[in-house]
Amino acid sequence: MFDPETKVLVVDDFKTMRKIVMGALSTCGLKNVTEADDGISAWPLIEAAAKEGTPFGLVVSDWNMPQLSGLDLLRKVRALQSTSKTPFVLVTAEAEQKNILEAVQAGVSNYVVKPFTPATFKEKLEQVHSKIKK
Repeated sequence: MFDPETKVLVVDDFKTMRKIVMGALSTCGLKNVTEADDGISAWPLIEAAAKEGTPFGLVVSDWNMPQLSGLDLLRKVRALQSTSKTPFVLVTAEAEQKNILEAVQAGVSNYVVKPFTPATFKEKLEQVHSKIKK
C-alpha cells in the first residue's frame, strides 16, 4: 500500500464527497491529504507541488465537475512531464464502457464507481500501488 506520508490531493466539487473520500483514505492509512473543490483550483496546487519538489503521490478526483472535469484534469496531469506518472484515480458515477475506455486512454490509474465502500476504495488503491511498484 502507499506510504502513510504520501501527499494526496482529493478533488471534488461536493464537500460531502471530499469528506467521504478523505475518510476512505484515512482508513487506508493515508493522512497527508489536501483538498480542492474543482479541477480549476486543483491544477495550481499540482503545479506548485511539482515545482517545489514535493509532488502529490496520488490524485483522487471526481469526474463530473464544472469548469474543469476530472478527465480534463487527468489530461493536464499526464501532459506535464513532472506529473505524467502521478497515480490518478477517478471517482465517478460514470460506469458506461465508453467513458471507462476514454479514461483509460487518457491514462487513468484506476477508477472507483459511486457509491463505493471503503473496502472497494482500498482495493482500487492497492491495484494502483501494485502497478507503480513494477
